[in-house]
Amino acid sequence: MSLQSKDRESRHLEQEIRDVTLSTLCALVQLLDLKDLTTGVHSSRLATWSVTICKLMGLSADETRQVEIAAILHDLGKIGVPDEILKKPSRLTPEEQAIMRKHPEYGWAVIKNIPGCQSASLVILHHHEMWNGNGYPAGLKEESIPLGARIVAITDAFDAMTTDRCYRKGVALTGALETLERFAGTQFDPQIVPVFADFLRAAELHSHT
Repeated sequence: MSLQSKDRESRHLEQEIRDVTLSTLCALVQLLDLKDLTTGVHSSRLATWSVTICKLMGLSADETRQVEIAAILHDLGKIGVPDEILKKPSRLTPEEQAIMRKHPEYGWAVIKNIPGCQSASLVILHHHEMWNGNGYPAGLKEESIPLGARIVAITDAFDAMTTDRCYRKGVALTGALETLERFAGTQFDPQIVPVFADFLRAAELHSHT
């Protein structure tokens, strides 16, 4: 086989792997929607915001793609959480909360096995870590937390605050941004919060002009 033929065959194999990976990810998104449609919509918003942050921070196309995959599938592990806990309309008990907190590990265990998604799987695993080390599952601190996980943590918290839940109303954009800024340096990366806040405020200002 000529070198040119080998090169063509290699490119063809790489494209097949990418196609299979994309199909697998799309299937997982559909599975997540079957479990909880609101979770799927929530994940789509996170992906849009997270990609925007990546671009504003100058991340590479590959890094941005990994963060996008993670944002879309960050709650995949909730498929392993019983519905009576996942959809409970009131506050979770400590025992129920411990079960809910396993979902990043469940998601990581699935995604890490998909070719080309290892970085995304680590973002999924660590998106509930906190800048001060008080998060889970590993209690990572500051820049030991993967950058993508720090990005998704911010967009996830913002969407949670601004979305209506069965037990409370969502807060306004201004209030949610003020909360992010108040916890920058404790719960959230203090370098990323201003990037996201400036973007949202500019978008809000533009929508009113």
